[in-house]
Amino acid sequence: MTTDPASHLFWITSRAAGTVALVTASLAVCLGLLMSTRWLKGRGPDLRVAHEILSLSTLVAIAVHGLVLVGDSFLHPSLADVTIPFVSGYKTIWTTLGIVSGWVLVVLGLSYYARKHIGVRRWRTLHRFTALAWVLGVAHSLGEGTDAGQVWFLAMTGVVGVPALLLLVGRLTAAPKPTPA
Repeated sequence: MTTDPASHLFWITSRAAGTVALVTASLAVCLGLLMSTRWLKGRGPDLRVAHEILSLSTLVAIAVHGLVLVGDSFLHPSLADVTIPFVSGYKTIWTTLGIVSGWVLVVLGLSYYARKHIGVRRWRTLHRFTALAWVLGVAHSLGEGTDAGQVWFLAMTGVVGVPALLLLVGRLTAAPKPTPA
């Protein structure tokens, strides 16, 4: 006895894209935080390129994750349900966390390309909020994700999420750098 995957194609695709978004976002956060440490600082543009690729891959995966659900024959969400916070009636808080996280990641991720216009210093300050958006995305995946209780999903989330979380905690608890007089 097997299940016909054709009737669940949109849902399966959304799950896969959400998982990809979680992995690539976690790796991007790890690399971004590592690039700001003395271990990797000044290692060249190759790391920035890798960080950019991971970030853009995350944005594409988030877009696929949300938009492909509009075709799901079980949930029947509207475009508003998957793009506007608090509109969906399905697990409203968890869905809203995912939507807010997605939009914040889009705005902050693409702000890199506007940093000359907004100022590099202001951009760096804004970019720090990316970690908060990542935390919201992790909460969304653990609170609403179909696979959230599965051992494989929890292990995968731990493998990519715990290092990012430890680096983030280290960054937040580090003594501030002295400013030159």
